[in-house]
Amino acid sequence: MPVRESLLDRFCRYVRVDTQSSATSSSYPSTAKQKDLLRILVDDLKAAGLADAGMDEHGYVMATLPANLPQGHPSFGRVPVIGLLGHVDTYFEVSGTGVKPQVHRNYDGGDLVLPGDPSVVIRAAEEPALAACKGMTIVTADGTTLLGADDKAGVAEILEALSRLHDDPARLHGPIRVAFTPDEEVGRGTEHFDVTKFGATCAYTVDGSGVGELEAETFCADSATLVVSGADVHPGYAKGKMINAVRVAADIVMSLPQHRTPETTEGREGYLHPTNVTGNVSEAKVSFIVRDFAEEGLRDLEETLRAAVTWAQRKYPGASVRVEVTESYRNMRYVLEQHPHVADYAEEAIKRTGLTPKRASIRGGTDGARLSFMGVPTPNLFDGSMNFHGKKEYVPLEWMELAVETLLHLSDIWVERSRN
Repeated sequence: MPVRESLLDRFCRYVRVDTQSSATSSSYPSTAKQKDLLRILVDDLKAAGLADAGMDEHGYVMATLPANLPQGHPSFGRVPVIGLLGHVDTYFEVSGTGVKPQVHRNYDGGDLVLPGDPSVVIRAAEEPALAACKGMTIVTADGTTLLGADDKAGVAEILEALSRLHDDPARLHGPIRVAFTPDEEVGRGTEHFDVTKFGATCAYTVDGSGVGELEAETFCADSATLVVSGADVHPGYAKGKMINAVRVAADIVMSLPQHRTPETTEGREGYLHPTNVTGNVSEAKVSFIVRDFAEEGLRDLEETLRAAVTWAQRKYPGASVRVEVTESYRNMRYVLEQHPHVADYAEEAIKRTGLTPKRASIRGGTDGARLSFMGVPTPNLFDGSMNFHGKKEYVPLEWMELAVETLLHLSDIWVERSRN
């Protein structure tokens, strides 16, 4: 399969820009350096013929590729506005500073030793997907940083598809709106997103992993905070008087079902996950994330946590324990089921590239989940990247090319299905 070097060059240029977000910042974007790449994307969009490209005060970049259907075409004026989205920020826990993309051409099927830190090895025996990549061009980081293919592969693929549409006026398409967003990795990617300004009837995030995957389902998600108030006295005279909030909190965490944790679940199984503990004898707090594919499962997990609190109140009668639950997002399947053609067209586009579509469920969140509930049904398309969020991240260039082809076929299908 021919691969255009412009796609590789574009991707490598983007990953060299440090766009790591911050989970502790209250600003928006959470790091100003995300705008460094967003400004570059404005210029690249304009070069691809999207003359209205611009960035707003929040860092959102939006642009329009106008329809090129001639009057008299059966779909003229009938193709709805379709959106394409990618996020520029990289995972906040692994360095994205000084990324040095390594291009491994004609991959031989063996282990990939990353030259910046030879102890970081992408082992073929541990990566079944690599078996299909022999002879391909694989891009990695050098072992000292993540690569940032999540989601700069998706961003590069969107730009490449738009550029090819612009350069090939014989390929007819409807109106396409594009948005590049900050702070997806910290769960704030749509915090200030203006869906009215975006103006798309539906959209596709290009932010998945394995080649051929189409994701139209996410977890339902809540966050929960356990707050324990105890009683502190001098430890030398504490018998019968002290109520150690740290001990109470620890007891509650350890009483929770160990088969409902991220470490012990997969597929469609939900979990209750303590992520942070702070406090002292007087007061302790434990932060949880709660995940399940159904709202009923979410409520069951939260009731499990509340039952553990009730048990602890009986065991430590002088302690005050409460749970605060905040909704995060809901399974986008609830929305997409009402608009099945949106995902069906994407599935057909994947087939036209010669791939077998793989309908998958995201064991996590996506901007598409929130956008779906904001009125823009938004499933998730693959970008080809693997091992995201770590130094062993990699992406085969041929898989990126397939993602570009999928976007082009998707544009074709919307034209075909919108005829009189």
